Parts: sequence; structure tokens; C-alpha cells
Amino acid sequence: MATLKNSILLEDLFKIAENQDQYAWKPFRQGIEIYNLYGGDEHQPAAALLRYQAGACVPRHLHEGIEHILVLSGAQSDDHGEYPAGNLLINFPGSHHQVTSTQGCIVLAIWNKPVSFIQEENS
Repeated sequence: MATLKNSILLEDLFKIAENQDQYAWKPFRQGIEIYNLYGGDEHQPAAALLRYQAGACVPRHLHEGIEHILVLSGAQSDDHGEYPAGNLLINFPGSHHQVTSTQGCIVLAIWNKPVSFIQEENS
């Protein structure tokens, strides 16, 4: 990743599985790490890379705003199906689901509002 004047450049993003060690991943949820690109608080749009370990799960949540998920490596699943690398999923406000990754994956997530959790991990 390169930081340019007023820009961020993610090079060779479709080869991220080979280059994932160049990012400073941080814990996000159990089995999931995050690399924030911009934003990150509840009052502004945000974008991040999310890296799921095999078997990781995000509990059922409600989308308050539009969210774009681009699967870059591996595969991600929700209530409606499985999305392997190369798939773009757009979740609209009012939609809800639980997300899992059986084999592990890396996704680019872009959202304009954070989600609200309907079910926490230990419920």
C-alpha cells in the first residue's frame, strides 16, 4: 500500500493472499483481523481490509447503510450463499445476515454507516 498526496493506492489487490504480510493487521473480532484504510468511527464512511481465519464468523447484524464487500481471496458465506474471490456483494440498508468463512478469506469492505449487531457471539 502506498500513501499518495490525498490518496491511498492498494497495489496488486487481487494478489493480496501473496502480499498480506505487508499490512499491519489488528484484531477486530474473534478470528478476524482488520486493516483500516480510512474512517472507522460511527459518524463517517469507512473502508477496511478484513482477514478471516478459517471458521471465523461475524454474528447476525443489521445494515444501517450501504455496504460493499469485494472478496479478494478465499470465500465468504452468508444466509444467501457463498461468495468466492472475485465476487462483489452489496448489502442495502435494512438487510441483515450472519457472515462466515469456512476456509478463510480476505475482503475489501466499504460502508457508509456501521452495522448494528442483532446477535452477539456468545448469545
